[in-house]
Amino acid sequence: MSFTMYQAAAPAILQALKALDGILGKAEAYASERKIDPTVLLNYRLAPDMFAFTRQVQLVTDFAKSTMARLAGQEVPKYEDTEKTIAELKARVAKVTAYVQGFKPSDLEGSETRDVTIPIGGQPMTFKGADYLVNFALPNFYFHCTTAYAILRHCGLGIGKRDFLARA
Repeated sequence: MSFTMYQAAAPAILQALKALDGILGKAEAYASERKIDPTVLLNYRLAPDMFAFTRQVQLVTDFAKSTMARLAGQEVPKYEDTEKTIAELKARVAKVTAYVQGFKPSDLEGSETRDVTIPIGGQPMTFKGADYLVNFALPNFYFHCTTAYAILRHCGLGIGKRDFLARA
């Protein structure tokens, strides 16, 4: 049996969402213990021209749901970007986790050769499914996961590689 698109996408996305949920929980506890207004963490960014932590989490979840939907040939669900608290971000991660868990391997069968067209800079760009997953979707997904992690680490949150990888 060959390695499938589902195997390449779903477990990796679910593991990273689990890790993100875990670091959000640690961020909430950290802010409470240190009496830091959580909005400080939510609005923090590593550089003036980068998105803040909240937007990084929104983008992680956007790439998770859009990757699975596009590979399955489905419409990408739209979520408003209205989260203002860590609890709301955790709820968004949980919602997207449940959405990704709803896919079955058969939903992605044949997606490696399916055309996936996405808007980039207002222009449509078309990939074959495998190229979309490996060279666009997962790199962007992990970029925003890593940036969210790095923002919290920079703010002093005691997290490490095990937290990022969601390993015990």
